[in-house]
Amino acid sequence: MPVLGAVLLSPVLPRVSQHFAAIPGAHILVPVILTIPALFIALGAPFAGAVADRFDRKRLLTVAMVAYSVFGTAPLYLDSLHAILVSRMLVGVCEAAIMTCCTTLIADYWSGPRRIRYLGLQTLVTTIAATAFFVLGGLLGADNWRTPFWLYGAAALAAIPMVILLWQPAVSRHEARQPWPWRTLAVPSLVTVGAGIVFYTLIVQLSYVLDGVGVTDTAAVGGITALMSLATAVGAGLFAKVAARGAKTLLVVEFVLSGLGLLLIFATDAVPVIVVGAALTGFATGLLLPTLVTWAVGTLSFAQRGRGTGLWTAALFLGQFLSPLLVSALTAVTGGLGASLAVIGVATLVLAGLVATVLAVPSSPLNTVPAEQS
Repeated sequence: MPVLGAVLLSPVLPRVSQHFAAIPGAHILVPVILTIPALFIALGAPFAGAVADRFDRKRLLTVAMVAYSVFGTAPLYLDSLHAILVSRMLVGVCEAAIMTCCTTLIADYWSGPRRIRYLGLQTLVTTIAATAFFVLGGLLGADNWRTPFWLYGAAALAAIPMVILLWQPAVSRHEARQPWPWRTLAVPSLVTVGAGIVFYTLIVQLSYVLDGVGVTDTAAVGGITALMSLATAVGAGLFAKVAARGAKTLLVVEFVLSGLGLLLIFATDAVPVIVVGAALTGFATGLLLPTLVTWAVGTLSFAQRGRGTGLWTAALFLGQFLSPLLVSALTAVTGGLGASLAVIGVATLVLAGLVATVLAVPSSPLNTVPAEQS
């Protein structure tokens, strides 16, 4: 469901921009419709993690799913751009709980190599869903940009099997008093902010890149974006097989490939080459997310896992929120979207160098990280 919030609207952003063109600042506010939930995920995820650790992960998850459905469909009947922004903020609050609880429960239910497989599977399923949502967003938005918002209603339906099939792990009062894992997650969270910026840059901007080279049909934009998402799924599907390489090696490779993909898009106006660059970046980020989350949660105890996962989730979605703002600022300075993508591409290569030389990133195999006390 959170990936629905991030990618469903990307193909219709140019149409939303046209609809609200008369609103002052619409050129900034419309992209923020897509990413404002990320800010509220970043703000809300640590609190969601505290609730998950102290009380009940399953109950928080199911309530958040129903509320997500209510707030997600609100733009169907809201006529004010600012009111839509408020509804998107509330969507972000719900997403904070959904993301935190889902990842925490995966880590609760499994450990060791099985956890590696399921965290990779989480990203794989997420990106396969994103591929479908990109296509659906383009098709449903072909006639009316509001139509894709109907898909948010699926969250309420998904809550039903959650109630039936999920279970809440037990936690003792002694465990619940363990401190927040600030120091453990400082470096993973810092790297994750940068990864969030990279990951969401093309999710938000690819439709504008394509529009700039003459691809304006929403179905075509949705299809091309879906190819990028499919490449992300391929990367995620390979994660379990390469986890033995360790976080340091994987992150360097992933950031290098992501940066090269962005630079490739900057260097051309040819649509096929843009597709290749987007697919390369998508493949790299498909490996990137499970690498980061496995590194982050691998050393957390059961009692700290909700809060730790909340901190990591906050870092990822802080990067998502900053991504369009950074691109807008860079575009104003450089004079073009392509140049701003090039700057981010170069910064991504620099981040790869920092991971390789300066930052305290472990080189031990991710699939042998000791299991926590569970």
